[in-house]
Amino acid sequence: MNLPLPTIPAIPLTDLPLPQRGSWPASVHRFDEESAWAVRSALAAQRPLLVRGEPGSGKSQLARAAAEALGRLFIAEVVHARSESQDLQWRFDALGRLGDAQAMGAHPHGADEVRQRLDPRNYLSPGALWWVFDWPSALRQHQQSGGRSARPQPPAGWSPERGSVLLIDEIDKAEADLPNGLLETLGNGGFSVPWLDTAVCAAPAMPTPLVVITTNEERELPAAFIRRCLVLNLRWPGGEDAFTARLIERGRLHFDARCHAEVYRQAARQLWQDRQAAANQGLQGPGQAEYLDLLRVVVTLAPVIDEQPALLAKVGEFALRKHPPAG
Repeated sequence: MNLPLPTIPAIPLTDLPLPQRGSWPASVHRFDEESAWAVRSALAAQRPLLVRGEPGSGKSQLARAAAEALGRLFIAEVVHARSESQDLQWRFDALGRLGDAQAMGAHPHGADEVRQRLDPRNYLSPGALWWVFDWPSALRQHQQSGGRSARPQPPAGWSPERGSVLLIDEIDKAEADLPNGLLETLGNGGFSVPWLDTAVCAAPAMPTPLVVITTNEERELPAAFIRRCLVLNLRWPGGEDAFTARLIERGRLHFDARCHAEVYRQAARQLWQDRQAAANQGLQGPGQAEYLDLLRVVVTLAPVIDEQPALLAKVGEFALRKHPPAG
């Protein structure tokens, strides 16, 4: 039987405002053709999109912008060295349960009351994959556990039928078990949870979650994992002219008429020079994030545009030069 193919909406190639969501500040994003097609291809293939690029190149914001463009729920999970694949599925508050057990043991309670209060499901919190696979059951479990973990905040008017975008940020910080376990979970479309009678599964009628995974290439990812992903490489243009032109475009996108035209150009040229100096020392040079930081410093400290070029010379090295001078 041929299953119906999903409808894949277009991604606008215009300025896309990103409102504040939780800890994510308001921003703006502009998709280029390559990244827009990468997002649509991942949706069509129903595979994760692995986004490669140096720190500060906009990998994480791409996922957030995709959620905004598609009208989907956005959930982000930052990976660290101790992260395990289970953490993306569910978490269990063992210390909280132990504390409650000790507190109840200090005072007389009936057996039924103890059993109900110490029910393991009261200490079970849904992880990011649970929310994107099955929002209704995740919400029920969140309520049963008394809100032990933060609940994702969907945009106004959102319902589970609209779908979701899950950002798994900096997966290269984890051991190989995490990407391998993630691959198994995504391939199966679900996972089992101790203490529950049924598995958590993606509902057949719901849109497949768009899973965006970022890496800074600090650790090599398993080959089998990469094969099951679509891959987008965010590269900076080669050559000073193309590189600085790209930076100036990004700067204007964020600061518009608040920044002096010469500041855009001088800051971009300074960043290029600092990148070359860092590369000569075998170090990671500054990128887009540092460039935007520098522009933000200038427009904040010098709201009068004509005063900004002079200020740039005074504050430039604080934002861009992150390494000790050579020699």
